[in-house]
Amino acid sequence: MGVIFLHEIVGTAVLLLLGGGVVANNILTKTKGFGGGWLMISFGWGLAVFSGVYVAYKTGAHLNPAVTLGLLVNGSDLYPGDAAAGLPAIPATFGNVIAYIVAQMIGAFLGAVLCWLSYKKHFDAETDEGKILGVFSTGPEIRSYGWNFVTEVIATFILVFIIILFGGTPSGLGPLAVALLVVVIGASLGGPTGYAINPARDLGPRIAHALLPIPHKGGSDWSYAWVPIAGPAVGGILAGLAAKAFI
Repeated sequence: MGVIFLHEIVGTAVLLLLGGGVVANNILTKTKGFGGGWLMISFGWGLAVFSGVYVAYKTGAHLNPAVTLGLLVNGSDLYPGDAAAGLPAIPATFGNVIAYIVAQMIGAFLGAVLCWLSYKKHFDAETDEGKILGVFSTGPEIRSYGWNFVTEVIATFILVFIIILFGGTPSGLGPLAVALLVVVIGASLGGPTGYAINPARDLGPRIAHALLPIPHKGGSDWSYAWVPIAGPAVGGILAGLAAKAFI
């Protein structure tokens, strides 16, 4: 249990620090990377996943409750283990699933706080509430809760479905494969909602946004918050069930 907490917390914190950081660098006032564009954000998130996966390798580096739920309903171990490295398998017990998800939420919150500390003066200088919130959490370009939910279900289904298939095919790419998958999801399916595809990625930082003393931050848009939680959760579960036919 301690291994799960340590690796999933730190891995998810790295993911959110670097992923949130690339958004902050792209949209906040007077940053060096201001106006870098959507591809900068997509590649940044992909490489953030790449980094977080390496940190959390001892737990299979879920970093995402949707991945954990997908593996649970798929009937797989949460981590298959690595005999060569002396790492045991982690079975999909109720306690282990809860440990993964709680650790991911804590890590996402901590990563968002570290991102805020890194860009403290830029957050202080920013007066656009939408940009401030946009560093921490996702939001739709066209607000339609039902269709925003559908987008998150589809995008997360693709993420978790292919991640599970990675585990059954000898690609040899390791974390790079997942990183590239996140890049292509962002570039292709990220336009409508900003592609949360991860309940922890959105909820942990949204809580941080609500609690941190940021000038001009406005509200945390809690009316939308259920979409990037429920959509990815449903997408992950559907992906885990569908993947049974392919592995």
